[in-house]
Amino acid sequence: MPSITKPVAVHPSLKRNELGLTVRDYEGSMSTLCAGCGHDSITAALVRAIWELSLPPHMIAKLSGIGCSSKTPAYFVSGAHGFNSAHGRMAPIATGANAANRELTYIGISGDGDSLSIGLGHMCHAIRRNLRILYVIENNGVYGLTKGQFSASADLGSRSKRKEANRMAPIDPVSLGLSLGATFIARGFSGDKEQLVPILKAAMTHRGFALVDVISPCVTFNDHEGSTKSYLHVRQQARAATETDFVAPATEILATIGKNGAVNVTMHDGSTVSFKGVPPDYDPTDREKVFSFMQERYGKGEIVTGLLYIDETVPDLHEMSDTPDTALIKVPYEKLCPGSSALEKLQEDFR
Repeated sequence: MPSITKPVAVHPSLKRNELGLTVRDYEGSMSTLCAGCGHDSITAALVRAIWELSLPPHMIAKLSGIGCSSKTPAYFVSGAHGFNSAHGRMAPIATGANAANRELTYIGISGDGDSLSIGLGHMCHAIRRNLRILYVIENNGVYGLTKGQFSASADLGSRSKRKEANRMAPIDPVSLGLSLGATFIARGFSGDKEQLVPILKAAMTHRGFALVDVISPCVTFNDHEGSTKSYLHVRQQARAATETDFVAPATEILATIGKNGAVNVTMHDGSTVSFKGVPPDYDPTDREKVFSFMQERYGKGEIVTGLLYIDETVPDLHEMSDTPDTALIKVPYEKLCPGSSALEKLQEDFR
């Protein structure tokens, strides 16, 4: 509709990335979500992260299921490929697309209802296969499209807008990812763009399944006193497990964090990054210790954010399946389908 069409004017002072594109080139349609929705803040973080990584828009594939969260792909990188699937079915669609064309950067946007209820099994198998994808769960604890019922991520005792208490234990995507063997797990808050942008950048460059759970308050149905997914509650209970930043691969820069726990390092582009020491016993590569740390903090009612776990040693879907380095869509038809004689010879190995 003309009333929500974005203006096409671009200010000449806008910075350009390595491709010569501005942030505006990575935007999409005007959002129709509620004003103040945390999902729109996630969109802004995605736009910034993709622009800073200088990803070509036509080499990005955006996928989603059903729900408020699944509208997000329409709001960033309008020049990318996109597919809005059925409720909970984003993961298998992404798996098929990735199998056919491994050259694209896959960004899946889902919600706690879409991924932790009807789509739970599909997401679990995408994790198991270590599908190379940024998988964002926009987590607000409610079904926003159907008037605010509790979702599977609603915390025990959390109260609805009608003051009803949730009596069911939640499914925590971070704990679930740790138990299933996810190779990249992070949690962010839609209200903390400074932390969320580098998390998303790191996730998009990870060689495997990158699960990013983002607490994203629903201002219409879940931003009240008694909710554990409200802006106020998350800001009060958020605890950063790590100081989050992302540095693109380049010539090694060496630095040592001093006794005061911080050091400023000049990067390749001339900018300065401040590094701070994390808790001395926190190791994001030790799955068992991370799980124990998360359970301890969860028991105290804290919401732990940052890059929580990473493992770059596990092969991804293509490496496990020994597929060719060339995307299957570029492999000649004659090689993909060599005929009945080749099939007969292949079957001999299974007789």
